[in-house]
Amino acid sequence: MKIIAHGIDLVDFPRIEDMLEKHGDRFLDRVFTSREQADAAATRNRIEKLAGRFAAKEAVLKLIGTGWRGKIAWTDIEVVNNALGQPQVNISGEVKRIAEGLQVDQITISITHTANFAIASAVALAMSK
Repeated sequence: MKIIAHGIDLVDFPRIEDMLEKHGDRFLDRVFTSREQADAAATRNRIEKLAGRFAAKEAVLKLIGTGWRGKIAWTDIEVVNNALGQPQVNISGEVKRIAEGLQVDQITISITHTANFAIASAVALAMSK
């Protein structure tokens, strides 16, 4: 596998809290899949979980070089944990189309938190040819 792109993002928890306060379910439904919302609701640190997922989505958009625009939907990027708790990303829609055009075969992510911030790193991998 060959690394072809990297994206990173930092999100402060008050940003997510403000969006929830101002927009409530509209914000949640626009940005997070139903599974992401359920996963966050099942933890005692809901804001931390949502902020980490938001940062991961931003990191993926940076690695595909687009940012959030055009036909891209936030829910084209879904961040879930595997059985071991490792975050993984599933892409669909416009994000998947763009990633395939860049010959991205896999995206790996890492998320970490402090008391007030979540940071995520995403790496795009391609099969070595």
